[in-house]
Parts: sequence; structure tokens; C-alpha cells
Amino acid sequence: MAGPRINRVFGAVNIGSFRISAIVAGISDTGEMMILGSGHRAAQGIKRGYVTDMSAATYAIRDAIERAERMANTSIQSVWIGCSGAGLASQIAQVEVDIRGRRIEQEDIDLLLVSARDVIQPDGRMVLHAQPAHYTLDGAHGVPNPRGLHAERLGVDIHVMLADGAPVRNITEAVQNAHLQVEAVVASPIAAGHSCLTPEERELGVALVEFGAQVTNVSVFTGGMLVGLVSIPMGSGDITDAIASAFGIRRFQAERLKCVNGSAIASPADHREMIPVNGPGDEANGPIARHADDKNRIPRAELISVITGQLGRLTDEISRALSELGFTGARGQQVVVTGGGAELAGLADFAQAALGKPVRIGKPPALKGLAEAHATPGFSTLAGLALYAAADPMDIRAIGPSFQQTTRYSGIGLAGRVLHALKEYF
Repeated sequence: MAGPRINRVFGAVNIGSFRISAIVAGISDTGEMMILGSGHRAAQGIKRGYVTDMSAATYAIRDAIERAERMANTSIQSVWIGCSGAGLASQIAQVEVDIRGRRIEQEDIDLLLVSARDVIQPDGRMVLHAQPAHYTLDGAHGVPNPRGLHAERLGVDIHVMLADGAPVRNITEAVQNAHLQVEAVVASPIAAGHSCLTPEERELGVALVEFGAQVTNVSVFTGGMLVGLVSIPMGSGDITDAIASAFGIRRFQAERLKCVNGSAIASPADHREMIPVNGPGDEANGPIARHADDKNRIPRAELISVITGQLGRLTDEISRALSELGFTGARGQQVVVTGGGAELAGLADFAQAALGKPVRIGKPPALKGLAEAHATPGFSTLAGLALYAAADPMDIRAIGPSFQQTTRYSGIGLAGRVLHALKEYF
């Protein structure tokens, strides 16, 4: 029996500091999203979310996309880009218009959204997206679609994501140099929120911590939308560097120790356990570690001490960010940690003790066709990009300047319209 027919194919690429990952997805004739192929490779030319080498970044992006295309057995011409650096900032813009108790039509909503464009204040920065989060009727929040309802005043809260222009242009150019068109640049907290958070969590209030390789983004969602964001220039790669520095070994050795033997929680047996610095077959590579025995083994307790020391500094920064975002008291009751750094054993318990809040690890949802290796916290943003692109959310800037209100007026309404025009122009 033939499978569902794919009507639309699209691609997404997440540009991280540690890895660049890509997805090719399709929408079937039944409206279901299917992952057709996915791939990743080590990042090049990217540091702390910024492009530092254009040719190296372009090569890595093209390679990641081609790996996903080979698995999907199809090619793509355009992609949605995930961005974690570039000085991301979140802003909420609000606007209201008079409805005067009548039934709200689609023209009223469109006019409201066109008016909302004028209240966006980027202050010289680039607007990545400006989307209606929810509507208000006479001050009552949380209305998903006001069409057909009655109100005196109709309002909307617009979520605006800002970024520094030059870094975004560098990322966009790197993708374009890989012979791909750019559909949109999406802030990684938005994509990760689609992937890791439930609608109920976003409504009640939740903090999302993206623990990346060189950048950790702390964002707060409430009322169904992202309301605040702080970027911390630290990540799991700094733990790797701390291990390499503490034991005088190379980065690839430190990364292996962190991933295979590392933990955020110490145990009494750690002092008695000696762990090899080199992996099987690599005994001849790399230097002898500082404090190692004659077999180049180190106490696991020392490794964990380095890891927890670095984690302590990061969680202090996260705690300060949460306080800055107002995520305290009864409002701040749930933290979700995702990203590649969230795969460290025991991280949820460590973060819960350090932050004094319930913490869970966020992973991508079960997506049809998603490879098991990519159904981990490290690929949450990539999966979220696919979900975001499939939803094809509206951006108020896409409402064309040719929009005209077509509501007919008669009687008192017409007289009121004429009087308003006379006052405005005379």
C-alpha cells in the first residue's frame, strides 16, 4: 500500500557553535508532517553563534544539508535558519482599536495588525519576526481568534524578536553561498519552545534554558508567548575547555571524558574509580594527563569536580537571568533545560538544587521519520524549526501595503465616518 503523498517539502538548518544540523521535511496530503531526512556535522567558522569564517561556515552548512538530502532522496532550494547568537532580544508591542460593540470581522483584525506595525520600535536593530501572540477584547487577554465576537475595543499583543543586523546578514550570506534561499531566520528560543514546551506550560509560565556549546539562552514564556530573553556567552564547550585545562589534555580527549564518564552529580565511589583518558585504540594519541597514573587514568572524582565547578558558575548566571526576567516566586515554578549540554548525566538534579526550582530535560516530540540519533535534547532546536516551518506562522510585516478596509458604512456609521474624516483633514 502506497504511503501518503507529499505535497510540500521544506528544509531547516540550525547553525550552532558545536554542530550544524539540517532537516528535510514534508507535509503530506493529510496535513501530517514527516521527517524525510536529517543530518549533522561538526561546526566550522562559527563561534558563540557568530560567523567568524565565511567560507568554512558555508562549507559546513552545505555538507549538513547534503547529508539530510541524501537521506531524504530529494533536494531543497530554501531553508529556515535557526540562530542562537546575534544579540537576540525579545519585545512585546501592544495596540488597540475601537470596535464600538459591533461584530469583529476579518477586516478589523487585518487593520489592527497593520496598525501594530507602527508601534514596533527596533531601535536600529533587525526584526526577525513580529507575530500576533494573542488578542484582547475590552482588556480581557488570551483570545486566540476574535473573529465573530463583539467588543468595544480590540487589541493585540505582538511578539517581536530583534537581533543585531550584521551577524544575521553574515549567517544569511553563509547559507546563500551554499546555494540555498533563506525563508526566514528564526531565533532558537522560539524553535526550541515549539519543540520542548507544551501549550499549557507556555500559558502558565515556564523558563526554557537552551544549554548550547558556547551560548546559553534563558527565555521565559507566559500567556502563550515568549516575554523575555537573556543570552549568556557560556556553554557546554566551556566545560570541555575547563577539563582540558585542568588535566593538560587535548579537547577531543576532554570531550570524550565529559560525555562518557562525566556527571553533574558526585557519588562516594568516584574517588575509587579510575577512568582512562584515551578511548579504545587511541592510547598512543595525546599527552599523559596531569594527576594521571602510569596507565594514563584519572580519578573520576577529579573530573566531576571540574564539571560541577563550571556548572556552578553557569547556574549562577542562569539564576541571575531568571531574576532579571522576573521569573521568581509563584510565577517561577518550572524550568526546562534542553540543548546539547542537557545530555550531561545528572544535570536536571544539579540544576534543580542550584536554582531551587523543579527542572526537567526537554527533548523533541515524537516526529514521524525522525532518526533516533536526532531525537535527543541536542537536536531540540532543529526539530522545533521543522515544526515552526510546518506551521508557517503569520508575520504582520507580510500584510501587504495594498490592504484596504472594505467594510461598508451606512446611516449613523456613515455619518460618523464622514465626521471623523472632516476632523482629520480640516
